[in-house]
Amino acid sequence: MGLLDNLKARIGPAKDKVSGFAQQHEDRIQHGLDKAAETVDKRTKGKYSDRIQSGTGKAKGAVDRFTHKDDAGPGGEGGTPPAGSPPPVS
Repeated sequence: MGLLDNLKARIGPAKDKVSGFAQQHEDRIQHGLDKAAETVDKRTKGKYSDRIQSGTGKAKGAVDRFTHKDDAGPGGEGGTPPAGSPPPVS
């Protein structure tokens, strides 16, 4: 068993616990992200608003993927494909 296999085996249970915690408190996490984005935007006087919005959106997407990892079926959620994946071939 290699080093990465050992790490994966040890991190697995912790990842499940964190995922469960995030599922229970998803609304609070989302609210915290919004509040942090608002505070940073005020402190930078709106200079980086578009980047802050983009970063907040990406963070919310990551939280959503992390908390709903068990909800996806074999074909995914059926919504938009993950960023960076090639478009489907017709």
